[in-house]
Amino acid sequence: MNYSMSTEKNSIQQKLLSAIQQWWIILLISGLLLTIIFSILLPWNIATIQSHPRPAHNYSEALQLIKILREQESQAMNPLCRTQLMTHGKKTEHTIILVHGYTSDPQQFQLLGTRLYALGYNVLIAPLPHHGLADRMTDAHARLTAEELTAYADQSVDIAQGLGEKVIMMGFSAGGVTTAWAAQQRKDIDLAVIISPAFGFKKVPTPLTAAAMNVYTLLPDALEWWDPVLKEKVLPAHAYPRYSRHALSQILRLGFTVQAEAKHKHPAANKILVVFNANDGMINNEMATKMVRIWQAHHAALTTYEFENTLKLGHDLIDPAQPDQRTDIVYPRLIKLINK
Repeated sequence: MNYSMSTEKNSIQQKLLSAIQQWWIILLISGLLLTIIFSILLPWNIATIQSHPRPAHNYSEALQLIKILREQESQAMNPLCRTQLMTHGKKTEHTIILVHGYTSDPQQFQLLGTRLYALGYNVLIAPLPHHGLADRMTDAHARLTAEELTAYADQSVDIAQGLGEKVIMMGFSAGGVTTAWAAQQRKDIDLAVIISPAFGFKKVPTPLTAAAMNVYTLLPDALEWWDPVLKEKVLPAHAYPRYSRHALSQILRLGFTVQAEAKHKHPAANKILVVFNANDGMINNEMATKMVRIWQAHHAALTTYEFENTLKLGHDLIDPAQPDQRTDIVYPRLIKLINK
């Protein structure tokens, strides 16, 4: 009897030990999975990208910097998409930098730039890195990085310092995120105008934006059509018809970088204006609103404006070559906002 009871007791203890071990394995695996999931939901590689300002000291120096910029442009560029300078031949009271969106080019802002020039502004419109090539089917834009966008922003502001006493920087979509970085970093910007900034995309739920960025950064890149039906026939004819997942991830990365720094530091720009399009089918306005709230928490000199949903504006509300464009409404409002 004693032997039988001892054997039964040992068997129970072994079963209990085995069950405890199984639970520990389950808990360990669950913990690892939760850690991985939590890690994926947080943005990766968003260390601060510092500004390196080297502002032009005068008008002549600004012209020399623009000459160098043009000489560095590829011979394969579309002539319409090269760096544009609209100048009154001297340093003016105000100069404005116009920063186009991803896969677009300076032609996007050319008409608005002309109107601002007529109002007395010196106007600078330079192509983003890897943009403006005559071959619309190029994959060069897939190499775009957050660091390149910040270097572009620094260079543009440096030039503008020699073109005007007060510098306005206006950026749209990816150009809006680039302008947001400049607003956070550069104290020599009088007004940063951030239009429909691509801090997130409408197809991606807000809580999963960082995860999407992280995952697409790890996966092999893919080029996809902006319009799967029209493909290479999509308008405008001067812009690229495809986008790169890696490039979009880099734009999001820059946005998260700005957001992270703004949580701990007041923006450097004198004033910030964020412009929303309530009907935007591309950009996640909730992510842009989150950025606005971070700046507001630091008491930034910030205002917002929204183009109402009833206007039925498309994402690209700037380029007059876009179908169903309403620049007759958009341009006067933007000009009025920056001239307040």
